[in-house]
Amino acid sequence: MADTVAFLLKGYPRLSETFIAQEIRALEERGLDIRIVSLRHPTDRSLHPVHREIRAPVLYLPEYLHHEPWRVWRAWRRMRRHPRYPRLLQAFMADLRRDRTRNRLRRLGQALVLAAEMPVGVKRLHAHFLHTPASVARYTALLLDLPWSGSAHAKDIWTTPDWEKREKLASLDWLVTCTSEGRQHLAALAPTPSKVTLVHHGLDFDRFPTPAARRQERRDGSDEAQPVRLLSVGRAVPKKGYEVLLAALARLPQGLAWRLVHVGGGPLKETLQREATRLGLGERIEWRGAQPQERVIEAYAAADLFVLASVIAADGDRDGLPNVLMEALSQGLPVVSSALPGIGELVEDGDQGLLVPPGDPAALAAALERLIRDPERRHRLGLAGQDRVRRDFDMTQGIDWLSRRFGLAPSLAGETAAAPARAAAGARS
Repeated sequence: MADTVAFLLKGYPRLSETFIAQEIRALEERGLDIRIVSLRHPTDRSLHPVHREIRAPVLYLPEYLHHEPWRVWRAWRRMRRHPRYPRLLQAFMADLRRDRTRNRLRRLGQALVLAAEMPVGVKRLHAHFLHTPASVARYTALLLDLPWSGSAHAKDIWTTPDWEKREKLASLDWLVTCTSEGRQHLAALAPTPSKVTLVHHGLDFDRFPTPAARRQERRDGSDEAQPVRLLSVGRAVPKKGYEVLLAALARLPQGLAWRLVHVGGGPLKETLQREATRLGLGERIEWRGAQPQERVIEAYAAADLFVLASVIAADGDRDGLPNVLMEALSQGLPVVSSALPGIGELVEDGDQGLLVPPGDPAALAAALERLIRDPERRHRLGLAGQDRVRRDFDMTQGIDWLSRRFGLAPSLAGETAAAPARAAAGARS
């Protein structure tokens, strides 16, 4: 039987991290005993169905040390007597000399609390994201002499300093990442490139079943009573490029009939709403905020075209392979997005959608106008995208790989139990 594994997450549950939740649930179904450790308490008001199906108990660490000082103090009092505490302190001080921030001290405090309160039976740590969760995992592993592994995604790869990534890659056993660009970058920093493996997280097609055949809509932007329905799903953060999207929409011809629905929360949402009003787009955009998965699937079904204008943010943050693009394609939606490396691993320009240079409102507006005016091409691209995702991005392949790495028996690693709750969720979709 596989060892019990503690999954370290920055926050749990999160509507924007469906791919992590679906991975945890799938591994549970394969027989992995999981404990969730969250560095933050949840802030989303609703849950996806998959969150209700996950059985793993959750341990919340102090989000800020000053919020639970006695808990942190008790953990330090207990763990400072541990024979490996000097080794942890040495590693922490080396990190602090290069990163003199409160955040660094917070990760040490969280690691001490986790070590002192480690759930019974945990034999391995697994950190989702190579930045803060991996820092806590590394410090805890040093103190308790536990093996640890990780999953790297996007922001954590491109905003973490190289020296810190090298330290973590030297410390962990293995790491997976979801784009070729990310894998190449991290493998070059690892002591041995084989520590880093490309594993596309893919989609759970029980939750995103093949939709009923889309009727070939005739909407072409010529009838104000029948506008082409655009959809974008993503957090309102710089790397999603929503300022670029608004600028592109403002460039579309005045007589072209379209409407945009945006699904997602994020700190820039109110700023973007004000900018949309300034550009005269306020009446054409519906801002729905963060939504549970069933509402997102309904939004895909109602849309004609999906758009995500991803860019590389000023701090280096960027999208890897956005799950929402896979979701949209799985539902037969053509996409317009940015020609970034991770996105290019999913969308071939002209085959499943159109890709434009990131940060180019004129090019984005031209691509949107072409597809708004051409319903037949939208239909062809949507069918091709659906075939591509269902052929090459089934999450089962990645779960098979992770199952083997977590030590699940071969008989379990090759099959998925049909849990009644999951079947019911698939039927509702």
